[in-house]
Amino acid sequence: MSAKRVSKRLVIDASVGRSSGGEEATYPTSVHCRDFLKAVLDICHKVVMTPDIRDEWNKHQSEFARKWRSQMVAKRKFEFLDVPVNEELWNQIDLLAGTDKQRAEMFKDLRLLEAALVTDKTVISLDDNTARRFFSKAAAQVDELKDIVWVNPDKIEEEQPIEWLQNGANPEPDRQLGTWCDR
Repeated sequence: MSAKRVSKRLVIDASVGRSSGGEEATYPTSVHCRDFLKAVLDICHKVVMTPDIRDEWNKHQSEFARKWRSQMVAKRKFEFLDVPVNEELWNQIDLLAGTDKQRAEMFKDLRLLEAALVTDKTVISLDDNTARRFFSKAAAQVDELKDIVWVNPDKIEEEQPIEWLQNGANPEPDRQLGTWCDR
């Protein structure tokens, strides 16, 4: 007898939707993002979007991602939330950013973290080199960021994102911003 699966609410960055390719895709990132989104559709998890996140998806999503979103809505696996701006968090990030470039990168993805904080604290994004690294460093001083899980669907070997989804998308310490180290 298998245990009942617990559905997690995932905040998925538009970078994943933009990079997901159709069945004919061969570029590894396109295949990885597509397969990840298909797994989200097939497994019990839901996707969370705010107006800002939806607008980014609308601007950048691939044809595959557009169809995937429609299927997610049809399966009632889509949660649309209006999340207020967390002024304190924005101010903390503003003070911690070392450079204007770092600040801009963090501000670009801060709405993802705000949505994650009011749901199941999980962000899915391709952005490891800038935002994930910066937020991980910021988590040392911003307690509410420490427990946010950040998963990159393109890191097949290192993160095994589909297996993680299949196993319940649990907040494993090495995926949390407070303990994540660049691999």
